[in-house]
Amino acid sequence: MLKRSFDIISSFIGLLVLLPFFLIISILIILDSRGGIFYRQVRVGKNNIDFKLFKFRTMASGSDKKGLLTVGGRDSRITKIGYYLRKYKLDELPQLLNVFFGDMSLVGPRPEVRKYVDMYNTEQKKVLNVKPGITDYASIEYSNENELLATSSDPEKTYIEEVMPAKLWLNQKYISEQGLLTDIRIIFRTIAKIVS
Repeated sequence: MLKRSFDIISSFIGLLVLLPFFLIISILIILDSRGGIFYRQVRVGKNNIDFKLFKFRTMASGSDKKGLLTVGGRDSRITKIGYYLRKYKLDELPQLLNVFFGDMSLVGPRPEVRKYVDMYNTEQKKVLNVKPGITDYASIEYSNENELLATSSDPEKTYIEEVMPAKLWLNQKYISEQGLLTDIRIIFRTIAKIVS
């Protein structure tokens, strides 16, 4: 209950404070390429239930049909403004709406797409027992995931066999340590990572 109250208050304040930036980013997206401002992707949430995750659109419309993984910061599908939104994690800001509406928490395991969740083993599926979040240990550790995959000859294989299991281990570490103080520490570590 305390975590949910923290999420509601924090996301509401965040949305109010960031509203001018939302407007500026929206205008830049519209001027940069055709398509909507937001990108809504189906992700898997708590109790294995699908929900639609909000992001600022950083790719040309329809790009997700060419693959779910983004490889490298200069993936040809990424728009000019999209590159900078991704670099500074600004594309993630609309997920404050998901937090406010209750689909997500500020801190928790990053929600995955169904394709990869269906590959989880029984132990890994335990991450679905908690609400997904905007950031967590895995988000901080793998903030350069796109660049990491860009160095692989088979990015999807690397993701499935190396990155995904490592991230899930970090998700389980978070679950074993979760609490308000842990969440606050992770939020500050995330901000420090983005700034650095």
